[in-house]
Parts: sequence; C-alpha cells; structure tokens
Amino acid sequence: MASGTLSEQYPHLFSEVIWPWEPARAVFVLLETLPPNDQIANVNIAPHIGENWVTIQLEDGTWEVPGGTLEPGESYMDTIHRELMEEVGAQLLSCQIIGAWQCYSLAEKPYRPYLPYPQYYRLALHGEIKFIGAPTNLSDGEKVIYVQLASLTTIMSRFRRQNRYDLAELYQFASKFGMR
Repeated sequence: MASGTLSEQYPHLFSEVIWPWEPARAVFVLLETLPPNDQIANVNIAPHIGENWVTIQLEDGTWEVPGGTLEPGESYMDTIHRELMEEVGAQLLSCQIIGAWQCYSLAEKPYRPYLPYPQYYRLALHGEIKFIGAPTNLSDGEKVIYVQLASLTTIMSRFRRQNRYDLAELYQFASKFGMR
C-alpha cells in the first residue's frame, strides 16, 4: 500500500460519520479478529470480475454497494451469498474481509428485533463473483434496476457524483487486496 496512514489515504472511508438512513454513528476499522456473529448486523461486498468491478443502481437512481442485513440464524457468509443473488444475480467465487464499520445506533430500538443493538458491525468484503442470472429482487428488498460491470475509475466516479466518497474509497481500498 502507499505511504501515509490509511486515514490520510482514504479520508472519507476512515472518518467517523453519522448515517441518517440507519441512523447510526459509524467508523470504518480494520479487524484483527472477526467479531462474534451475534455482533454482525450487515455485510457489504465490493465485487469484481477479473479487473472490473460491480455496483448496483437502485430504483431511486442511487448507486450502491451490494449487501444487506443478516436474517435470523444466518452467518455473514450466508447473507453475502443471498444478497449477491438478490441484488446482482451472481455467485461468489472467493472473498476476503477488508474491514468493518463499527456502528453505534442512534435509533430508539434496533432496525429488526433480532439484530445487535446499540453496538454492531457492518462487515466489508471484496470478492470475485460470476454472473449467473438476473437479480431476484425480492419484494421486501431494495429494487435493483441495473447491475454495472465497469472499471474501478468508472465505479469511483459514479459514487463521487452522488457524494458517496466513502463508497468510492471502499472500492479503491478493496482494489489494493490481492485475490487474483
């Protein structure tokens, strides 16, 4: 990796933020050990196929990183396999954890009653995938209207245009890990 601290190289990814949509206070951290499954609420993946990267566009026009909330009894790996089918129409070939958002909920109660609260983790992975069909787009989930396979530069540019510098830097950070 380049010289300088990670917070200097990826200032938007490694800065503490308040997420209004959760609502939660979150900071991206590297993990020395995996948190216990009962502390993991969500998982996201920056997927790639060869040298190109995948992102999804939702019905409201925003670009997102694939992933979602663990269901009761699911491991984070179960969740990422399920979410990739639902949102991308893809099979996971390999993956690696690159960090996690360590979160503290600002809501009065958990998003779902079985999720950890008020402290929890949102794992971040990167991995190689293979397209096997269209996204399944379950009725109770986010509606994906477009799956994009593009260069890292294009993916980062899309996120920057919607002021999601943190997600642009997540993909940039993920690209530094050797999986090929």
